[in-house]
Amino acid sequence: MKLKDKVTIVTGAGGGGTGRATAHRFAHEGALVVVNDVNEAGGRQTVALIESSGGRAAFCRADVGKESDVNALFAFAQSTFGGVDVLVNNASSPDGLGRLTGWIECMQLEVLGPMRAILAAIEIMRRRGGGAIVNIGSTSALGHGRKHSSWPSYDAAKMAMMRLTTTLGVLRDEDKIRVNCLVPNWIASPGPKEYWESLTPEQRKERGVPAALISPDEIADAIHRLATDETLFGRIMVWWNGEPPRLIPVGDPGYERLE
Repeated sequence: MKLKDKVTIVTGAGGGGTGRATAHRFAHEGALVVVNDVNEAGGRQTVALIESSGGRAAFCRADVGKESDVNALFAFAQSTFGGVDVLVNNASSPDGLGRLTGWIECMQLEVLGPMRAILAAIEIMRRRGGGAIVNIGSTSALGHGRKHSSWPSYDAAKMAMMRLTTTLGVLRDEDKIRVNCLVPNWIASPGPKEYWESLTPEQRKERGVPAALISPDEIADAIHRLATDETLFGRIMVWWNGEPPRLIPVGDPGYERLE
């Protein structure tokens, strides 16, 4: 897919992390970007950065955890740029979650929000002859032998997005809509980066924190590949720190071994 004049929605693009980097990356190639976030000041800053580089973007404040806001977001994209060709489901906020608290709120934002956005996107993309959707998972939701996060609802939500991606792979043949998912490990977005910088190398090793973080710009490049590579659909790209991003093989049973 060529991004020139393709209308792209990037949710959660008002912070200093992967959403902003992705919005900027797509706009650099000529995409018309709808910047979404609940952080209005941050979202407008993202738009300003894109416009200062010669790109085109518009901000829409919407809480993707609310159905009415999701509907308003897609209506905004259509009225502003004429449709939707690419959706990046990036918005996420595990802050405030506990081991046994915040479950419903987490599902609204991390699962139901992206699902509603996908349904809205598919309806519009069908009329436009196709499109691309990129979901975001997390390595903390993978497998049984790796260390999970301290938020069960978050890991369950991210695993749901991975499986939703693979089951929607059929949309490529049915509607020319490709759905893929990026599953990164530690990213140098503001919160994780601040925590990472507060630790010594010895402390990072003791706590299982990687020696180096993946930059938001690198994540944006991976999202770009999943959105534009016409050969990829229904695929999961996993990116562990210190390793190159790799695709889970088609037909992989999901378990390294059984006991």
